[in-house]
Amino acid sequence: MAAVADMPGDAAAANNTNNSKNNNLETKKSESEFTVQKLVDMFTKLNPLAKEFFPSYYHQHTDHHFSVINNNFADDNKQSAIDNFNNNRRRRNNFNQGRKRLSGRAFRAQREDSVRRTVYVSDIDQNITEERLAGLFSSCGQVVDCRVCGDPHSVLRFAFVEFADEHGARAALNLGGTMLGYYPVRVLPSKTAILPVNPTFLPRSEDEREMCSRTVYCTNIDKKVPQAEVKQFFEAACGGEVTRLRLLGDHVHSTRIAFVEFAVAESAILALNCSGMVLGSQPIRVSPSKTPVRPRVTRPAMH
Repeated sequence: MAAVADMPGDAAAANNTNNSKNNNLETKKSESEFTVQKLVDMFTKLNPLAKEFFPSYYHQHTDHHFSVINNNFADDNKQSAIDNFNNNRRRRNNFNQGRKRLSGRAFRAQREDSVRRTVYVSDIDQNITEERLAGLFSSCGQVVDCRVCGDPHSVLRFAFVEFADEHGARAALNLGGTMLGYYPVRVLPSKTAILPVNPTFLPRSEDEREMCSRTVYCTNIDKKVPQAEVKQFFEAACGGEVTRLRLLGDHVHSTRIAFVEFAVAESAILALNCSGMVLGSQPIRVSPSKTPVRPRVTRPAMH
């Protein structure tokens, strides 16, 4: 206490001021520590994800934020779906094009195979039927199809005979020079395949097969020639009655075709000699018909 009393007055005042400041700092420090500790204790008891503790402006911002995200996500999904659709469509188009190319190759391969299995037969007597011609070549192998055609430059006819395999076609070449009717036939490898006939048009019974033997198939008919004139032409040329005639045409081809059925098979054989004759302004082509001329089905009138 003596030392304190001996201090000058200014030093004592300065010392008291410093002590007061230190006391105030310690007090504020303790209060600050208390406040921070109190806040820590309080926050530890809260659930920071609870909705009621989020400010309202935060909810609006968050909703807008998630709305934007959802919209962007929807747009992304939409664009992704469009991209997927386009990619799938491209893949399908590529697949379809590949399939078309494959179908084209398969068709050409099948046609080439048919050509290798087919022979061309010429100098056929006009009295020789397809059945008889097929019977001649059946000794070489299974005959799949036989198509006799009229030759416009000859009284003789030609035909295409298709076998089940190439072995039959090669064996058939050895029959060249065989007498069939009054003439020896010529047999050569074919350069074309036989155009298939719609199976629904083929004869379904013995009666329809008999109808085929009395029917000829005529092509290259002038469109200006009416059906009655076609009928008169064949009756005059063949000396037999035409019992049924079906004249067909469209807007694509410049000529028409006809199926002509006679009362007797002999008239149909004579009609084959009409190939090359001019009917109207066009030379017609006549060949035996593979299909009968069926009567048209009349539908009952609507009431």
